[in-house]
Amino acid sequence: MERHGNEDTGPGGGVRRAFIGSFTSAGGHGITAATVDGATGALTPTGATDAVADPSFLALRPDRAVLYAVSETERGAVAAFGTDGPAPRLIGAPEPVRGSAPTHLAYTARHVVAAHYGSGSVSAQPVRPDGAPGPVTGLVRHRGSGPDHDRQAAPHAHQVLPAPDGRHLLTVDLGTDSVRVCVLDPVAGTLTVRRETALRPGSGPRHLAFHPSGGHAYVLSELAPTLTACRWDGRTGTLEPVAEVPVRPAGATGPGYPSALAVSPDGRFVWAAVRGDDTVAVLQLDGAGERPRLVAAVPCGGRWPRDLVADPSGRRLYVANERSGDVTWFDVDPATGIPSRAGAVPAPAASCVVLA
Repeated sequence: MERHGNEDTGPGGGVRRAFIGSFTSAGGHGITAATVDGATGALTPTGATDAVADPSFLALRPDRAVLYAVSETERGAVAAFGTDGPAPRLIGAPEPVRGSAPTHLAYTARHVVAAHYGSGSVSAQPVRPDGAPGPVTGLVRHRGSGPDHDRQAAPHAHQVLPAPDGRHLLTVDLGTDSVRVCVLDPVAGTLTVRRETALRPGSGPRHLAFHPSGGHAYVLSELAPTLTACRWDGRTGTLEPVAEVPVRPAGATGPGYPSALAVSPDGRFVWAAVRGDDTVAVLQLDGAGERPRLVAAVPCGGRWPRDLVADPSGRRLYVANERSGDVTWFDVDPATGIPSRAGAVPAPAASCVVLA
């Protein structure tokens, strides 16, 4: 079912767009399209579709003409949507990922790769000429566990991300306290694990983001609320942890569960969403990009911030607040990196926001 609002000219017409994923099982609208006001950053919804269940994470093809979504269900799937109308338009049929509860996906080398939290696996699917995903051609099953018996009894792949070098994929596993470096064969569509980098036992790594220089990466851990700075060597596919710092202020009480992070385009700041605290943590980077330092934690504008994204200028942040059912946007002080709330739009069970 599609819901329509104001018309939009689409990616090719000069109007900036945003797409919001949500949990339909919790009352979300599915995938909501919105326009972005260039002056204020305000989002105005234009339409939505619930053509797939629980599209909790989204990723755009580089030309922005196709949007990919996971279906975070027991029998997980990936679906493609056209972005040329006021509401996303389903292309073909959702394709099973041969794994359960996919939580993240990315487009690379004419394939869609997805991380499956439930089954602890990662899949690769070639993309057809119309943009729809084909059957799985590559599948890697993670192995291992961690010391947290409730959360780490088995692998839980939470993210898969192409490296800046274009040759490697990094898979982040909360259950095994590690990041695997994989290679995708662009012809055969197969996946091969080359290396595995161990992080602190019990930390529960969830998401990773690269520094704009491509030489460093930052891993956000959910179970021990920290950020780990790593050196990245794209020639050898080596990830080397060098520092770990907290993303909660000293004296913070109660549980805090980091969810997502973004690095500023100028490489000076890292922002991390922290659920429970319901904050956006601001970390300043040193000149080498290896020593993050927590400088502020500001309210996220809602409850349970599951995702956040920076706009290409780094002057604005968007946060998807799952439990309060909204997306908030913030203006960022360019000198300090500290965001200040500028507005919000209702988005029931919001789980992800991407900018086109």
